[in-house]
Amino acid sequence: MGGRGPVIVGLSGGVDSSVAALILVRQGYPVEGLFMKNWEEDDSPHYCAAAADLADAQAVAEILGIRLHRVNFATEYWDRVFDHFLDEYRAGRTPNPDVLCNSEIKFRAFLDHALGLGAERIATGHYARLGHGAQRWHLLQSADHDKDQTYFLHRLDQYQLARSRFPLGDLNKAQVRSLAREAGLLTAGKKDSTGICFIGERRFRDFLSRYLPHQPGDIETAEGQRIGAHLGLMYYTIGQRQGLGIGGVASTAEAPWFVARKDFDHNRLIVVQGHDHPLLYHQSLDAGPIHWIGSPPEPTQTLCCQARIRHRQPLEPCRVTLTEGASCRVTFDRPQWAIAPGQSVVFYQDQECLGGGIIHQAIDDQGNPSSRAIHRA
Repeated sequence: MGGRGPVIVGLSGGVDSSVAALILVRQGYPVEGLFMKNWEEDDSPHYCAAAADLADAQAVAEILGIRLHRVNFATEYWDRVFDHFLDEYRAGRTPNPDVLCNSEIKFRAFLDHALGLGAERIATGHYARLGHGAQRWHLLQSADHDKDQTYFLHRLDQYQLARSRFPLGDLNKAQVRSLAREAGLLTAGKKDSTGICFIGERRFRDFLSRYLPHQPGDIETAEGQRIGAHLGLMYYTIGQRQGLGIGGVASTAEAPWFVARKDFDHNRLIVVQGHDHPLLYHQSLDAGPIHWIGSPPEPTQTLCCQARIRHRQPLEPCRVTLTEGASCRVTFDRPQWAIAPGQSVVFYQDQECLGGGIIHQAIDDQGNPSSRAIHRA
């Protein structure tokens, strides 16, 4: 597991990373902090938030008596994360930037920079645990399953895990805040950050439209009735309810509308009424490329495990069959709601995160991509 060499903690100005640093200091590690700037501010509210986060990180470092480094990874973030993020949206998929942000920025650019500063390891405020067997490192769910963040860490490899620490893995959020209060850290009551990784909380459609122009089209029911207009298929995700702009529709029930399909051939957004509409459920999906944290299954093997298709979703039993290249077909024991291409499917056995990949498409009961059902002339 290694000795007690220098550790650099990614201090974001939030309570989780603050307590991660606190724990390591109390455990006797030589600790330093590093504040990452990964987005060039383009509006004053975000600039103020980033400046406040830096001030909070500096205050925590002073209380803990550790040095705080600063680094700008804005170029790396744009090249390795944001370009991909935009490409996925252009293709009509719904990417999860936190997954790529972790593997490419927090555990690659940050890790490389920290090692260059003389660190032996890095640490973050993620809720996850590490285990080590005879052959390799294991990424394990945190003790607090409600806060578990292994879904976002499933692309990490053995090199990254060997040089990382997750001090919060055995704690829940209430315990973390309690430790922060006891230590006099000003971040103890700070609200958890949300929004796009490193970009923050924004009106998402307005932000995305700066880079992807509107491509208006029709909103239709599954039966082909036009009931509204959309601004561009890239602005919507499967299962979305809010922001559709659909008012009362004659001859229909008063149930809420949900996005069920995106018809790219005709630039149409297909919606259905009711959370439990059959078009929102599928039992299988195709995904890839699959990243395995440990050794991959044999090509002829069907892996029986559990999986989730979104963060905090309960784990669902499934069977994983490898297909061409590094892709796979995932078949769940029961149908899953709102399978969204571009999101990640992540696999687990017991407490261990095995890896995962990007969802390509949901599969209908006949084994065909579900989008074929709505490509009407």
